[in-house]
Amino acid sequence: MRPTATVLVYSDDANTREQVRLATGRRPAPGLPTVEFIECATQQAVLDAMEAGGVDVCVLDGEAVPSGGMGLCRQLKDEIFRCPPVLLLIGRPQDAWLATWSRADAAVTHPVDPVEFADALAGLLRSRLSVEA
Repeated sequence: MRPTATVLVYSDDANTREQVRLATGRRPAPGLPTVEFIECATQQAVLDAMEAGGVDVCVLDGEAVPSGGMGLCRQLKDEIFRCPPVLLLIGRPQDAWLATWSRADAAVTHPVDPVEFADALAGLLRSRLSVEA
């Protein structure tokens, strides 16, 4: 097992990025590597980090401004070969269809529920790490 996994967190709101870090903890579930975060507050920072490589999962805030995570997710899925899985934070459960449009691999509502979030992130990390094995 790899010693660490890298999770990119995009939100223009520092509090949202903190909620993601706190909900994840050192690792989202037993048996997974510890998590290192790349925090991004702008779309360009996300694109630069993705260009650099090494990201295992992206967590994108669908409510971020001026560039929302849903449109950014669709862009990443269109432009990056073997794009890492994306967990989208959505404002309300009714927005799940937009998450589908964006091609997100999973979606959870915001504010972050720690148990729901950790479960979703763990599932995406497991799928990503099993593909690498």
